[in-house]
Amino acid sequence: MTDLLITRASVLDGTGAAATYADVAIDAGRIVAIGKDLPRDATRTIDADGLTLAPGFIDMHAHSDLQILANPDHTAKVSQGVTLEVVGQDGLSFAPIDDPTRTALRRQIAGWNGEPDDFVFDWDTVAGYLDRLDRGIACNAAYLVPQGTLRLMVVGTSNRPATAAELEQMKVLLATGLEEGAFGMSSGLTYTPGMFADTNELVELCKVVAQYNGYYSPHQRSYGKGAVEAYAEMVEVARLSGCALHLTHATMNFEPNRGRAGDLLALIDEGLAAGIDITTDTYPYLPGATTLSAILPSWTSEGGADALLARLQDPADRERITYELEQVGTDGCHGCVTDWRTIEIGGVKNPELADAVGQTIDTRASRTGQRPADVFFDILIRDNLATTILQHVGHEENVQAIMKHPSHTGGSDAILVGGKPHPRAWGTFPRYLAHYVRELGVLELADCVHHLTGRPARRLGLTDRGLIREGYHADLVLFDPDGVRDTATFEDPRQQAEGIPWVLVAGTPVIEAGVRNDALPGKALRRTTAAVKGV
Repeated sequence: MTDLLITRASVLDGTGAAATYADVAIDAGRIVAIGKDLPRDATRTIDADGLTLAPGFIDMHAHSDLQILANPDHTAKVSQGVTLEVVGQDGLSFAPIDDPTRTALRRQIAGWNGEPDDFVFDWDTVAGYLDRLDRGIACNAAYLVPQGTLRLMVVGTSNRPATAAELEQMKVLLATGLEEGAFGMSSGLTYTPGMFADTNELVELCKVVAQYNGYYSPHQRSYGKGAVEAYAEMVEVARLSGCALHLTHATMNFEPNRGRAGDLLALIDEGLAAGIDITTDTYPYLPGATTLSAILPSWTSEGGADALLARLQDPADRERITYELEQVGTDGCHGCVTDWRTIEIGGVKNPELADAVGQTIDTRASRTGQRPADVFFDILIRDNLATTILQHVGHEENVQAIMKHPSHTGGSDAILVGGKPHPRAWGTFPRYLAHYVRELGVLELADCVHHLTGRPARRLGLTDRGLIREGYHADLVLFDPDGVRDTATFEDPRQQAEGIPWVLVAGTPVIEAGVRNDALPGKALRRTTAAVKGV
């Protein structure tokens, strides 16, 4: 007698191999048998006739750090077939942390995580955060130590090199987080204060990550003007440190990069040929998403949020910022001159600004009779820096070229909060299957499933997840290959995908017959192969 039997499934095992028809038996959260006509003695049976069975999808870039705890339903992710997501992204998250840093971060990244009512932060360490996840979450989670948080704790918000003592303190904090189960380190090199780290500082930190067989996941210094040079810096960091490199949300955006995906892919291929371990992830959409404050020049953030807000209200500073945004291009906006027509308000904290959601800065300026820059300053001030945006700056030919590369995996980069979040929060993985497989044929179905399952599991070093094999954890998704479809749109983003009737985490259904139940079988994964090299 087994717990669950899935019968008559078209099985894509996550390796890229063609589908086979089989039954799959599950017991105690693991796959115990795969074959034809298995004994029908399970406690529960799911008839998968006409459906494809795949390993659960792995979201390699998620911003669910608080939302997975504050809103444990987590339908946005599990309804897509996501059974594992990697959080702690872009160099800013909540472990390790101290009280002053937590206060500053809650304000700085409220646009990513929201500020959940009555939420209790009862951890200071990576181990404490992972233990908190273990109390009950919808899907599994892995964590990256955020480099910007380390710098905020140790160096503060100053734009200067870390001293030798400060660098050593950051390395100790990083090593502790890796020992406690983190899978690597992330950076946000267009976000303060992580962006103030020079190449040498990143190399020294990545040497620690390499010791623990982790990987480095940088949001690099530019995805616009100078993007190739920024990617090259990350490859050089990996070469000098010996650390594996995962180029997260690997895009070539903004006008300077139209048609230039080949430049990035050539750089990756050269690195791979030189023996550097490089992988990527992307989301299958053109627009990006971030906070409105992120496009400011970095000098405005020195001294923290209060100093930034003071500068936004100082007439001389406002004119300097306006000139840099509109005439020069800021480091926060990837070196590109700001086109206010491309910046759409996605979410606000201040209810008095609710009417701004869905408007571009340019549109709102036309309606209010203000300069676009003054609209920008007004929203930032009134919303206490919590505003999120969509940036309509992508290029379809780049998206397709990068997703076809053998280094590629899938990541949503999803912000779950706000009035109009990016539809990737609900639609990333079904969009791969529907739009880029079935409609456009950019990827074959078996290959796409490999990109979303087995390949990211290998990046994470997981030896019992990401494939359909006996003994592996039963993190699984059943979908209709002819009917799976993302329904989330930019106008109406919180829409559950169609054609994904069953999602299992550790053998427990979290989506059954297309409906989210109340099960919370997810756990925090800990990198158990994190022994120091040579020991």
